Amino acid sequence: MSVRTLPLLFLNLGGEMLYILDQRLRAQNIPGDKARKVLNDIISTMFNRKFMEELFKPQELYSKKALRTVYERLAHASIMKLNQASMDKLYDLMTMAFKYQVLLCPRPKDVLLVTFNHLDTIKGFIQDSPTILQQVDETFRQLTEIYGGLSAGEFQLIRQTLLIFFQDLHIRVSMFLKDKVQNNNGRFVLPVSGPVPWGTEVPGLIRMFNNKGEEVKRIEFKHGGNYVPAPKEGSFELYGDRVLKLGTNMYSVNRPVETHMSGSSKNLASRTQESIAPNPLAKEELNFLARLMGGMEIKKPSGPEPGFRLNLFTTDEEEEQAALTRPEELSYEVINIQATQDQQRSEELARIMGEFEIMEQPRLSTSKGDDLLAMMDEL
Repeated sequence: MSVRTLPLLFLNLGGEMLYILDQRLRAQNIPGDKARKVLNDIISTMFNRKFMEELFKPQELYSKKALRTVYERLAHASIMKLNQASMDKLYDLMTMAFKYQVLLCPRPKDVLLVTFNHLDTIKGFIQDSPTILQQVDETFRQLTEIYGGLSAGEFQLIRQTLLIFFQDLHIRVSMFLKDKVQNNNGRFVLPVSGPVPWGTEVPGLIRMFNNKGEEVKRIEFKHGGNYVPAPKEGSFELYGDRVLKLGTNMYSVNRPVETHMSGSSKNLASRTQESIAPNPLAKEELNFLARLMGGMEIKKPSGPEPGFRLNLFTTDEEEEQAALTRPEELSYEVINIQATQDQQRSEELARIMGEFEIMEQPRLSTSKGDDLLAMMDEL
């Protein structure tokens, strides 16, 4: 497992989240000023300097529930609110889109180009906000500095770590099904045509060499595909042609997107589900959440501007039905912490919560709820 995977996972999933929210804001005819405020607030929080410092520290990947908690916090960093069913659908779309991109990366290193495509598009959302643009550019520089010198083997380990994270997710997405890049069982269809990875040759030729390194024979074979040489390598600079289209905004043209649980996902859920009641003192998991949440500067709505609810479904009825029919094992409920069970747990939780960085006026510590997010809301 690579300890350099988390920043790439977070930034790419975050990019997909912003694409989906932008599409839904337009589809629901949310006024332009409100839509811009939502995206600006989320992007500003996502690329906060202290948050990025915590994110870029070498660390193992954590559970899907832990990351889901971070994205739920991020999605509610502005005046927009999502209910449980819409948040579940948002997370499903995010994860399946990035899983598809990782699977189709021609080279392991190209996951960095996918990340740059996300950052390039995100910058398009905030063209009129130079301060936030500077935050995104700083993250780009961090990515270049940390990942620019990694070997092909290190990128292969990152790609393998990502695929392990995604391996049990087989959620069907209507857009992928219509484009025939996903089967009805939720598994993706890998292409047998198109450009080969940069630096490689089109398959179909075997060369044989003698012990002196001289080519002595060539054999051609039929590879069954329709491959072409790569036109050029994508640019890893701040500005440039990425060549690779993976990671660009596939929601730029309005089209309804639905998600469905595949049969294999339902069967796998009973075997691979993460514990519904995880150990509340899973130290690393909680420390991870505490550090990340502590780095997030959630801006509280100021003034009389009212909030609004965003629906990721076509109608409210569809949203309600989705909440009722989603398997419990696949619903990312907030991790519950029974903080009153014994003194040891209370002391440990108090120590962990003490690591949070309070961004607002200090308040007396209170205990308003049993779940972790309720505690976080006291910040």
